[in-house]
Amino acid sequence: MGNALIFPDILLYLLDMVGVIACAIAGTLLAQHKGLDISGCVLVSMVNAIGGGTLRDMALDRHPLFWMTDLNYVIVITATSLILQMFFHLYHKIDNALKLFDAIGLAAFSVIGFKIALTQDMAPLIAIMMGVWTAIIGGLLRDIICNEIPLVLQREIYITASIAGSVTYLLLQRLGIDSGINEFIMLFVIFAIRMLALKFDWHLPSIRLVA
Repeated sequence: MGNALIFPDILLYLLDMVGVIACAIAGTLLAQHKGLDISGCVLVSMVNAIGGGTLRDMALDRHPLFWMTDLNYVIVITATSLILQMFFHLYHKIDNALKLFDAIGLAAFSVIGFKIALTQDMAPLIAIMMGVWTAIIGGLLRDIICNEIPLVLQREIYITASIAGSVTYLLLQRLGIDSGINEFIMLFVIFAIRMLALKFDWHLPSIRLVA
């Protein structure tokens, strides 16, 4: 998750909010499915939406935390969760809905985390790591709270999608592609890889030594 003070570009700020809403929806869907109460659903959606960005900012020593200086994050997450809880009955295919919004959040937060690290003059490798952290930590905490095996720790094409998007950005940057266009290409690459992996059931292989 980003910060409007760091990125004055309204498009990046809106992209951040898209990721926040997507993760708030994903968190609420899972919490509702697990039978949590109103406040529990809001808590899970909050952790899902800002958990990764919070850890990223702590690692980069960015203070105060972005959601403490911009209350729009807390307001949007809470409102999204409450509205979704009222209309939860419309989401019959929870797994498909959860994975869709999870993929949107993955793409949006990867871009934001990656760009923030670059703005902090971090090395490309650290920027890639910050993109991954921003994208996955919230979902990791969400699944742990809801007593689920974290999606990112399974053989899913998840972290790989985030890394692929970041590498694409760095390669296009070397070719002189405009950063604004590059960001949306990165967003598309991550989302497309994640959705294609879900559609065609792509999985990472496990390494097992033969005894």
